[in-house]
Amino acid sequence: MTSELGRLIARRIALAGPIAVSDFMAETLGHPRLGYYRKALPLGQAGDFTTAPEISQMFGELLGAWLAERWQAMGRPSPCLLVELGPGRGALLADALRATRAVPGFHSALQIHLVEINEALRDLQRAALPGFAPIWHERFDDVPIGPILLIANEFFDALPVRQFQRTPGGWAERMVGLTDDGEMLRFALAPGPSPFGALLPQAAEPGASAELSPAATGLATAIGARLAENGGWALLIDYGRDTSGLGLSLQAVRSHRGVDVLDRPGETDLSAHVDFEAVAAAAAIAGARILGPVGQGDFLRRLGIQWRAETLKARATPSQALAIDAALDRLIAPDQMGTLFRVLALGDRASTLPVGFSDPPPDTP
Repeated sequence: MTSELGRLIARRIALAGPIAVSDFMAETLGHPRLGYYRKALPLGQAGDFTTAPEISQMFGELLGAWLAERWQAMGRPSPCLLVELGPGRGALLADALRATRAVPGFHSALQIHLVEINEALRDLQRAALPGFAPIWHERFDDVPIGPILLIANEFFDALPVRQFQRTPGGWAERMVGLTDDGEMLRFALAPGPSPFGALLPQAAEPGASAELSPAATGLATAIGARLAENGGWALLIDYGRDTSGLGLSLQAVRSHRGVDVLDRPGETDLSAHVDFEAVAAAAAIAGARILGPVGQGDFLRRLGIQWRAETLKARATPSQALAIDAALDRLIAPDQMGTLFRVLALGDRASTLPVGFSDPPPDTP
């Protein structure tokens, strides 16, 4: 099946030739009128996926405490930019700010900046943050200079990836073209080796595949440079792999179900596993300190999520207590989000080290 955006992409290909997978992904998600993240409300049961802040308030509360501690470790700068990339409905920041309202001077020092391209979500974020005055941006590059605290939860996975396949002649880029009748989108290989092949394993056998995300490493470079030059800390939370490797991970989801990547562009969420090794290396080269990645489960346990769950259950009804336990399990269990989701911290080199990475997880309460 196709869509209005799918027909526009097909027309572009018919006129100018096949496009890189990264270009297809960028168009599908960010087209000014028809892109998925421009017009959809993708979060929650009625959307296409559910993120950790939508699962439980505990997630945002603990991240808020982590950010407040980092602000203190930075020397309590005022103003301090609090930046979220892809804030969704605003639940994460709403919970983080509620949990930190008693930290002396913290809220008065903050200037909130949200990187969001969806106007409907901006309205929801505004409603979720009463009493604050967020400033919205289309890109991280538009965020002003200054000491910064940044959160990117399930943001890097939506950045475009390039895909490659090893051939007897070298690494060839995987493209999106048209079927012979010109009616449908299909994958094909570009003729000849790609210059990006120099960044990929040279010992790979023909038929091997790989992904690169210049968009992700470019953003990591920009964040790392900001932290090194102006001070601050960033938390990147996403699903992915700790070390670079072979294989393709681009996937499509609609209504909480996997679908074909080329099906109904603009109406389907696309994402790929984050290469945390490449992201960390890019930020480190820019001057940032790197901690992690660690599993989300271990990170949240180190921040005290099990103790927080017990506190909430002490005031809960039996049915609410069951819901708290289910949410806790979903966030930290190895077979849920606890292992697949990774947490990477980027920071300046002047602050003390934060909790959550090398300290042992606490005993279960």
